[in-house]
Amino acid sequence: MSEILEVVMIVLFGASWPANVMRSYKSRTAKGKSLMFLVLIEIGYAAGIVSKLTNTAYMADFGKKWYVLIFYCLNFIMVGTDMILYFRNKKLDAQRDAEAVK
Repeated sequence: MSEILEVVMIVLFGASWPANVMRSYKSRTAKGKSLMFLVLIEIGYAAGIVSKLTNTAYMADFGKKWYVLIFYCLNFIMVGTDMILYFRNKKLDAQRDAEAVK
């Protein structure tokens, strides 16, 4: 039962990331984004992944519980993608600011 609740939590947390990534991609600006927030979330997902991989009880029953780890990995990838877009958008913001000064 605890694994099901954990999956529910991680799915609900992760449900917003695809929309957030698309918004970052389309907006082409880093304004309103917090790199620190993204880094902390990414560290949290990394800790969750490492927690699963180092939990001997979980790994012993991995064949039945692999799906929990998959959701952690998907969320990790989504946040990482948003971080990459943050840096792209920061660069685009700087270019726009430089052009506005001319």
